[in-house]
Amino acid sequence: MSSAQPLETVAVVIPCLDEEDSIADVVREAMAEGVGEVIVVDNGSTDRTAERAAAAGARVVIQPVRGYGRACAAGLAAVRPGTEIVCFLDGDGSDVPGFIPQVIRPVADGEADFVMGSRLRGRRERGSMTPQQIVAGWIAGALLRLTYRVRFTDMSPLRAMRVDRLRALGMTEETYGWNLEMQMRAAAGLRCREIPVDHRCRRGGRSKVSGNLAASLSAAWKIGTTFLRLAWRQPDNAKPVNAKPADAGGRPTQTMVRR
Repeated sequence: MSSAQPLETVAVVIPCLDEEDSIADVVREAMAEGVGEVIVVDNGSTDRTAERAAAAGARVVIQPVRGYGRACAAGLAAVRPGTEIVCFLDGDGSDVPGFIPQVIRPVADGEADFVMGSRLRGRRERGSMTPQQIVAGWIAGALLRLTYRVRFTDMSPLRAMRVDRLRALGMTEETYGWNLEMQMRAAAGLRCREIPVDHRCRRGGRSKVSGNLAASLSAAWKIGTTFLRLAWRQPDNAKPVNAKPADAGGRPTQTMVRR
């Protein structure tokens, strides 16, 4: 599949927990981009998230055991045969589905194995990210640059990868460490790109992490231990080439190849 062709072999996976206020609009926006299907993974919601997602046209998968990584893994496992690329985004309305084609394009064209949208390099609505999220993105980027010599500025949920590549990564994180684990495993030898994407304030509901001290500390601990565990094992076989800053056209910040 190339970027000039329809996105019929792309599945969008949206992990959700109590997002009834926003999920229907997110599903409709994603479907409007022409993707093959939208999969909403209900991760133990106590509201009408699943019902509203299904009414909007999504295929709903239930993962009753809570955990962000578990929900993402359930969505990946649920993609239909023939799906080539999977794209993840959050269900609170903060990610902009209109950027799905730009995130998908380098993967579809065979120019990258992993593409992530950077909220820090795009346009952000005031208050859409907390200072802690911004700082965490920069810290994670600095650590990844030191460890893998690849440039990231964020741990954005809006990302895309070929299904077979992602399944071959051997992902194990079941909670908040999933996104960082994907970035680290991809950075250890695959071709990685980061493009700027816009970011909005959540369209309803309450954040499960920001504003909740216990949840914030739990997420920080999990992300930190994920980094240490994977960095300790990281292979010294990835060297960067064609390092360039990302621009509004979605060109790469970094490409990684195995030597």
